[in-house]
Amino acid sequence: MDMDSSKSSKAKNKKKRRNGRKKKATAEQSQYAKSVREWVSLDSSSPPSVDDDDLDFGLRSKVVFDLHSHSIFSDGFLSPTALVERAHRNGVKVLALTDHDTMSGIPEAIEASQRFDMKIIPGVEISTMYSPRGESGTEEPVHILAYYGSCGPARYEELETCLSNIREGRYHRAKNMILKLNKLKMPLKWEHVAKIAGNGVAPGRLHVARALVEAGHVENLKQAFNRYLYDGGPAYSTGNEPSAEESVELIRRTGGFAALAHPWALKNPLPIIKRLKDAGLHGMEVYRGDGKLAAFSDLADRYNLVKVGGSDYHGRGNHDESDLGSVNLPLLAVHEFLKVARPIWCNAIKDILQHYVEEPSELKVERLTRFWKMRNLKSISTASHCRDVVDMCLSTWLTPEERQATDIESLRSKLSHTSINGVALC
Repeated sequence: MDMDSSKSSKAKNKKKRRNGRKKKATAEQSQYAKSVREWVSLDSSSPPSVDDDDLDFGLRSKVVFDLHSHSIFSDGFLSPTALVERAHRNGVKVLALTDHDTMSGIPEAIEASQRFDMKIIPGVEISTMYSPRGESGTEEPVHILAYYGSCGPARYEELETCLSNIREGRYHRAKNMILKLNKLKMPLKWEHVAKIAGNGVAPGRLHVARALVEAGHVENLKQAFNRYLYDGGPAYSTGNEPSAEESVELIRRTGGFAALAHPWALKNPLPIIKRLKDAGLHGMEVYRGDGKLAAFSDLADRYNLVKVGGSDYHGRGNHDESDLGSVNLPLLAVHEFLKVARPIWCNAIKDILQHYVEEPSELKVERLTRFWKMRNLKSISTASHCRDVVDMCLSTWLTPEERQATDIESLRSKLSHTSINGVALC
């Protein structure tokens, strides 16, 4: 080997060793890690083990977050239970179930998560429409992710009314798509699409695409979308989607963290991001299976938006889809997400408790415990005071520091003599 080759080889080995070393976490970064671990382990029987040596703030830690997934309750292929099981096998510790326009799968996902000490973030991906106001561009669909705390949304009925209206529109939308496809000499029957969607599930484009494949009109799902079902395509149709701004405002009113989903899919993202930021948008997806998208990371910095991401897993079984847990969400990004989201979720808990204080009822206890793990409910089935219920809820929802806040203590005091005898909690 000549001298130049030897020097080159040594330089490469030195670079490889340098790149292979993990950056030592600073005191501030270690504190971030501690804060994330504390929240993740609130309702866990075995808190996740993450040492500073396992942390590299350009990479993720062992506490894997996936903030975007779908089940059969919308257009996914797996039940919430099967989704949680797969997430667990892939090392996910915190999973957000974000079905389109419904939260119906959340209770099953939470119940399934008990077996694995996983944490479920109750979420929903809301279908909205963006309409330009004088600026260049055309109307286009926009999806907004809503993330809620363990107690779920405050003002749940207001959110559910909106989601129910969107779901109703999805039925009309699917029927219009079928009508257009029939005119294009690709006959489909409504019963076929409804059967694919499943009982009680509002059909989406994916269900129509699957019907096209099964009827032999196209070879695969990708072809169905690329030829007929893409935004503005020959068989595309809209439903009862609210405006994107209104949806962001609704998420904020109901105690949620609002994030723009897959902005890279938008035709004209810049004015949309700006308008939604003005409406109160908290964050947007920047991370996905193939890494961080620099252009959207820069936009998030420009508009002071929290950077989030997830696999957007549907379980389609093709090579184009990112698997659960595959998105490299840095611990620093997770910390920033929780730093913004946790005060919002804490206020939602206080809102729900305040409504109970003002008018105690069995219905409001059920609202309080809507997304609570079933094992906890069973353990308090003989409780005699609402404060017992509240204390057990809060111990799994809030950190000790959050529970000691003056306004939380005041609500607990007011609830201390509120009887819940006769209320069926399990």
